[in-house]
Amino acid sequence: MPMKEKKPEKETVAWILDYLPHGHLDDRRPIYQKKPLVQAIGEERFVLMEMYQAENTSSMVMDRVNITDDHIFHVKRRLRYRDITNSSQKELPFVIEKIILKNEERFIDFFNNAYPITARLHMLELLPGIGKKLMWSIIEEREKGKFNSFAELVERVKGLYNPEKFITHRVLEELKDDSIKYRMFTTPMKHVGEKETPIRHRRH
Repeated sequence: MPMKEKKPEKETVAWILDYLPHGHLDDRRPIYQKKPLVQAIGEERFVLMEMYQAENTSSMVMDRVNITDDHIFHVKRRLRYRDITNSSQKELPFVIEKIILKNEERFIDFFNNAYPITARLHMLELLPGIGKKLMWSIIEEREKGKFNSFAELVERVKGLYNPEKFITHRVLEELKDDSIKYRMFTTPMKHVGEKETPIRHRRH
């Protein structure tokens, strides 16, 4: 059975997707009343968010920032994928991949600990591009010993390349689809319903 999702801690680190020096384009207030905004994604649970940024500071796309300091950033609201700018959408796949590579140990754990969700569906199969054959190759190899890096995973599992891209594609699917049935890497915007089942990989 899928493990129940624990309430996630607040994001403490975020990656900048877009910088809006004068706020939203549809904000009709005088420019002197507008505050700089940034759109970002959290490093821990890939939460999309919009934040106010202090006027005497600046951010660049793909900057990794600490968001616990309210003097620099103040989270205004959480965003859905459809709420972020076109620029944010274009940057999102690259930023997600950078997050995954920076936290390689955390995501190699997924390949080491992924388990069956139902009698017919394994967590590994939720990664776009992984079918039954590749799934069994991963399982058979990890029974010989856990994977310690993406490089080792690719070396030992024939036909598997760029594992970070498999995870990136899955994270994007979860962010784009509010009603996706299973969640492995993101936190839903709403309370869990019948059509949305958060799952977490086991840690040993």
